[in-house]
Amino acid sequence: MQKVTVNMVSDVVCPWCIVGYQRLQKAIETLDDIDVDIKFHPFELNPNMPQEGQNLREHIMEKYGISEQQSAENRARLAAVGKEIGFTFNFTDDSRMQNTFKAHQLIHFAAENGLEEEMKLSLFNAYFTDGKDVNDLDVLIALAGDIGLDKAEVEEVIQSAKYAQAVREEESVWIQRGIQSVPTFVIGNQGVAGAQEPATLAAFIRQAASQQ
Repeated sequence: MQKVTVNMVSDVVCPWCIVGYQRLQKAIETLDDIDVDIKFHPFELNPNMPQEGQNLREHIMEKYGISEQQSAENRARLAAVGKEIGFTFNFTDDSRMQNTFKAHQLIHFAAENGLEEEMKLSLFNAYFTDGKDVNDLDVLIALAGDIGLDKAEVEEVIQSAKYAQAVREEESVWIQRGIQSVPTFVIGNQGVAGAQEPATLAAFIRQAASQQ
């Protein structure tokens, strides 16, 4: 069986990133003859986001220059897309955009323990479905414990910023490669931007397999 690595550059507060991941899973289901390995890479949508975060609606209106109505329509559209792919977006007027640097450090630690994908999905669910603050130390420790990581070790890793430099360096690598938006999938030598449909992702994976 051929093996193809899909490098997914994403952020845990990026709604189209979880949509892209779910669509990638549907693509993989159609590829019986190819073994797909997903590797996650950090990207911060808002590297300068303050530690307390910002009201999501206000943030989106400011960042993209859209109206309150357009912001509400975007959230409704995402909720509908979520239903199609089996993911629940629970947006409220109190939803907040969060700083994700600690979350990326936690994912890096989880990857060293073979639990990268589980940690990433747990953070997506915590933020979008459960409305949790994924920049809060207690939240991160609890989520990590739920997937089998040692809570005391997780606390030490985040408090000491043990992987801060490693995450910064990896973020820089992908930005230098020209990635400016997420999700971006790097499949073989192709960069595929956006939450593409399953058939499109499957075609890129088949192409990468044929070029090996």
